[in-house]
Amino acid sequence: MDRTVRTVEDVLALLDGLFSSECEAGRLATGDGKDFWDRFYTDRSRPVPFFVSKPDENLAAYLDQGLIAPGRALDLGCGAGRNALYLASRGFEVDAVDLSPVAVAWAEDRAHEAGVDVRFLCGDAFALPAAELSGPYDLVVDSGCFHHLPPHRRVSYLALLDRVLAPGGHLALTSFAAGEQGMGSDLADADLYRRRDLQGGLAYTPESLRWIFSDLVEVQLRRMREEPPESTLFGVTFLWTALFRRSAAASGDVRPVHDFA
Repeated sequence: MDRTVRTVEDVLALLDGLFSSECEAGRLATGDGKDFWDRFYTDRSRPVPFFVSKPDENLAAYLDQGLIAPGRALDLGCGAGRNALYLASRGFEVDAVDLSPVAVAWAEDRAHEAGVDVRFLCGDAFALPAAELSGPYDLVVDSGCFHHLPPHRRVSYLALLDRVLAPGGHLALTSFAAGEQGMGSDLADADLYRRRDLQGGLAYTPESLRWIFSDLVEVQLRRMREEPPESTLFGVTFLWTALFRRSAAASGDVRPVHDFA
């Protein structure tokens, strides 16, 4: 007989185990797990859309429109580092974290080639010591991490934001859009646990994103815009892009922009 649950973190770790049989350093990995992502990033020549060294079009638009300004930034699930490198080139002080050491090694190679300074961290962002992700960050960027988390890890995600996002700071998020066949699961949360399968990632509606991040102020929520192959930016239409702001007494009012084109 094994009684392992005493704390909330014990419950979260137990639920992690429903979606992964991989074990690292005595704890179950969340979502698809480190080994999955190591295999995913091993072949750098694969024709994966987001393997290109281009930043998200919405991230560039936020800067060009003056919605965000250079400061301290955290890139969650940075992968091969395309957004982290872009932010560093635009004057941000960037920390970037990913579960996969293979992805981080690629990102470090790219940073060296581009001559930009990014502090890369390898590990589970929810398990790294507070001293490693101390904040406060003026910008948290998430291009594809959130939608690969099991539902219960939204609790950890929101707790991390609450700890590291500066008053008046922004969350720039991209996630799978519901209703796009083959690009994110529309299954209800409860059904994911019944099947013990994340279905390759979770799709979201604008309403669900607004509800989950209701403690933040919505600045903009729209579809990512398609970018042609010759563009210097990355853009595909099966993703939502969202910019949320943490309230601050000194912050001015920003009217939400609703653009579902």
